[in-house]
Amino acid sequence: MTHRTDIDQALGRQARLVSIVIAATMILWMAAQWMGGKLGLPEHYVFLFDLFALAGFLWALIVTFQIWRKRRTID
Repeated sequence: MTHRTDIDQALGRQARLVSIVIAATMILWMAAQWMGGKLGLPEHYVFLFDLFALAGFLWALIVTFQIWRKRRTID
């Protein structure tokens, strides 16, 4: 029973990390878009912010899928 509890806690930590990454990515992306407009940055710099945000969201999606698969194998 202890082993299952350890796995559940590890998966919970991973899920919390994913939620923090999603929230931070969204906030930083919105701030970058706002700053890009205020500073008048060229579009290719703003596009880089979009790519970084997509990378963060893609990472979160992949880790969420891994958590889901691990949960299914435990039960």
